[in-house]
Amino acid sequence: MSPEAWLPVSFFLGYLLGSIPFGLVLTKLAGTQDLRSIGSGNIGATNVLRTGRKGLAATTLLCDALKGTVAVVIAGHLGGPNAAMLAALGAFLGHLFPVWLKFKGGKGVAVYIGVLIGLFWPAAVMFCVLWLATAATSRYSSLSSLVASFVTPIFLWWFGHPALAALFAVLTMLLFYMHRENIERLRAGTEGRIGAK
Repeated sequence: MSPEAWLPVSFFLGYLLGSIPFGLVLTKLAGTQDLRSIGSGNIGATNVLRTGRKGLAATTLLCDALKGTVAVVIAGHLGGPNAAMLAALGAFLGHLFPVWLKFKGGKGVAVYIGVLIGLFWPAAVMFCVLWLATAATSRYSSLSSLVASFVTPIFLWWFGHPALAALFAVLTMLLFYMHRENIERLRAGTEGRIGAK
């Protein structure tokens, strides 16, 4: 197949991998209550943490990140950089809007990091360092994700990757949209802090 022929295949592959609801699958295998019935009802690692199973939450975070990385690496190998970027978009959308769960998925932070690892790993390191620094000072997980994702396209553009910067500008807007309720709570001063009971 020509590189152009791999483009739609890569997007579809990314979507299928991204739509695997690891948080839901892992909590069901562990015998906890339905993840969608607790906390935010979200399928991501943050909500898995609300089950009290830290190891399960860490595993969910790792699996959600890796499904983005795997999608990008496979697509890039088969179809080149453009295919890798389409796979990244597909994986992110698949996690946010999985067809298996009536398009109600996670908020996308782990997959965002995962596709960054596959496309330009120094940006993933920057994201994580900025997330940790913001979390340490503010103790808001959501704010940390918003700040780190806001800086990511700027970082990519600064280091000479305009196409990736454009892609992650789109992913950042989607991530902000998925965090719209968190943003309202941050503005109102009612957002829960990391470690708060």
